[in-house]
Amino acid sequence: MAEHRDVPPQLLETIENLSRFHRQHEEFYSQAPLQSAREIQAASRALKALATQWSQAEPSEHPAANPYAGADDLNPPGLVGESGILFMEGEGEPAEIAEMKGEIERMAGGSERTGEWLSQAMEQSWGIAGALVQFDDLVDLLGERHRIIGNDWQAAGMNALCGRFLRRSLDVLAQVDFSPPALRDDLAGPRRNSAYLLTASELLDAASDLFTRSATLVHENERRWRIFGQRVRELRDAAG
Repeated sequence: MAEHRDVPPQLLETIENLSRFHRQHEEFYSQAPLQSAREIQAASRALKALATQWSQAEPSEHPAANPYAGADDLNPPGLVGESGILFMEGEGEPAEIAEMKGEIERMAGGSERTGEWLSQAMEQSWGIAGALVQFDDLVDLLGERHRIIGNDWQAAGMNALCGRFLRRSLDVLAQVDFSPPALRDDLAGPRRNSAYLLTASELLDAASDLFTRSATLVHENERRWRIFGQRVRELRDAAG
């Protein structure tokens, strides 16, 4: 049987630092993905509203002469007030559509970077946690610590997958010409744009769901961090 070993004070200080600051870090990441999820859901709702409108509207045969007039056949009821998306007779793709796509691109990049960094951090954390098995005073907390790492590792994978779903939604949206003349051509013909928008919205919904699950996993760590950190502080105080 291995000899009992006290946890070195310097190691206790390091562990206490990690438990304190990483817990605070996770407090942020148990909330931030929910904001991303809300923004993605808003974009998805807008695409669904457009898809519904364009699946049944008849193309206007006599568009308004004023280039700044709203296109009655292209604008779903209520969407302008909710999202700002406005199709005007003399304009091309609405600025709000371009901004939506730019925001999806930004979130995709951020999600990919978060997933990559967190996955690497959890790989290292797993190895470090394994080294604590030699200390009797910490062994009963190793289950808690490994659950924290496991939740964060799953969240890392979800963030990486979010990025993929978001980028694929942009691939789908790139197939749609959002200028009024092109949209009216589609209304008068194949009406394929509705299917593209619905598919893009479903991909966004998948990303939103993953962001929500990621936040839930990280939030579950709160109690585990509290228990782990309290024990480490007690050991540090006793050794001091």
